[in-house]
Amino acid sequence: MATETSETLVVPSAQAHTGQGLGTGNPADAFVVEPARARTKKTPRRTRTNFEMLAWLFMRLSGVVLVVLILGHLLINIVLDGGVSKISFAFVAGKWASPFWQGWDLLMLWLAMLHGSNGMRTVINDYAEKESTRLWLKLLLGAATVFTVLLGTLVIFTFDPNI
Repeated sequence: MATETSETLVVPSAQAHTGQGLGTGNPADAFVVEPARARTKKTPRRTRTNFEMLAWLFMRLSGVVLVVLILGHLLINIVLDGGVSKISFAFVAGKWASPFWQGWDLLMLWLAMLHGSNGMRTVINDYAEKESTRLWLKLLLGAATVFTVLLGTLVIFTFDPNI
């Protein structure tokens, strides 16, 4: 039932999900990937900016910056300051008394949340088949991201060590 051309192999959607393979005898045929969703009349042919390309680029750049931020965070908090047992309310209060560490932690929070949310947005686009499901899941993801970023920013800048 599969249609084969010189370069591609198109498998009907129902057969791709069965895991039965294409009947060619090759075990790898059981792992056939469906073709991308077809354009609809609502799908724009061309947009002014290539959002997906910018999102892909953001993931790569933010990933590199996050590696530096997180390794620095772990090195300072765990390795150089005596381990996890030394981390306490007073340790955080002393660290956040410096604008440098507030900025470090703020950048780490923002990049981690935006990086993770962009990854989840991609997963939602890949696996949610209905347009309405994608819309609601992305709205919930956006709300959770905004809430977490705002709450974390508020905590970093309004932290009072005298409570």
